[in-house]
Amino acid sequence: MPAATSIRCNARWNGNNPRVALALSDMTFDRINHCLRHGAVPLPESGTIAVFGGVPDGSLPAIAADRLQIISPNWMVHRALGRSHAATKTAPDGDIAACIVQIPRARALAHALIHQAAALAPDGWIIVDGAKTDGVDSILKAVKSRIEIDGTQSKAHGKVFWFRAAPVFDDWASPGPTANRDGYMTIEGVFSADGIDPASAALVAALPSKLGPHVTDLGGGWGYLTAEVLKRDGVTSVDLVEVDHNALACARLNVADDRVRFHWDDATTWQARQLADTIVMNPPFHVGRSGDPGLGQAFITHAATCLKPTGQLWMVANRHLPYEATLETLFGVVEDLGGGSKFKILRASKPKRTRR
Repeated sequence: MPAATSIRCNARWNGNNPRVALALSDMTFDRINHCLRHGAVPLPESGTIAVFGGVPDGSLPAIAADRLQIISPNWMVHRALGRSHAATKTAPDGDIAACIVQIPRARALAHALIHQAAALAPDGWIIVDGAKTDGVDSILKAVKSRIEIDGTQSKAHGKVFWFRAAPVFDDWASPGPTANRDGYMTIEGVFSADGIDPASAALVAALPSKLGPHVTDLGGGWGYLTAEVLKRDGVTSVDLVEVDHNALACARLNVADDRVRFHWDDATTWQARQLADTIVMNPPFHVGRSGDPGLGQAFITHAATCLKPTGQLWMVANRHLPYEATLETLFGVVEDLGGGSKFKILRASKPKRTRR
């Protein structure tokens, strides 16, 4: 696994984009803070503490900000913490005294993070935090089968547990990018890691043979849509924009083509260097576990600003998502081209506002 992007954090919150705040809203540390306040969780008195997850300002008030090293593949965490590209790293930096791991929903990724944490801090404390809905109970059971757990605390529909690191998680190490069932390189934790997403496949089936010379793939993930776009006649350049550093690393493997420019960025605010003839996208509609149509609407709003006056947007969405009103506000022509009972293929043209 490519090591997750590391952000040395001074814990300053200067992200004013409400989408950033929304994206980070699930990254709370209520359980860990409760344990810290009551002296339950052991922490070393000195040394760097690596935190696998996003930490907006003040999230861990009991830990001095200059002791934290934030490890995240998410561009919005990077931006919210006010750090430049020069300050980001693709591996943790320096000696680590302890690790805090917020487990994700993907079990394989949770295993890989615990392995990485234990390898980063030999003999240090590993503190794991998770919600029941994200599988913390099964993770605790699996860890307990390998090593002694020093303590647990239950709170807010989840658990915190901690143990001394030891080399007992070697088989949990990520194998790195591997070929999925469709032959594309993916890694645990990225969207649709097992294979081609059915909604994206439906969009590809609907795309015309000609899309124009310049195409943008907003939220391009591990590169499936871009790979298909490159097969269209006359495409000379593609901008692939993706917020997940790990997914973007996979995209570089899947679409090794000089026509593609890769951008680690937020697809709702990314600044295009040139307006596109066509934009393709399968926008996300979840923030954490919560459905949020506002996320897809933000994609649509920004797409309208990235198109030429003659450009067109092709997108796929779950049938129930209310995107038509936003499209009709921003485009002169909006068409539902079908897609079946689960998905809808939407084409929008004649953007009403084309600004850089």
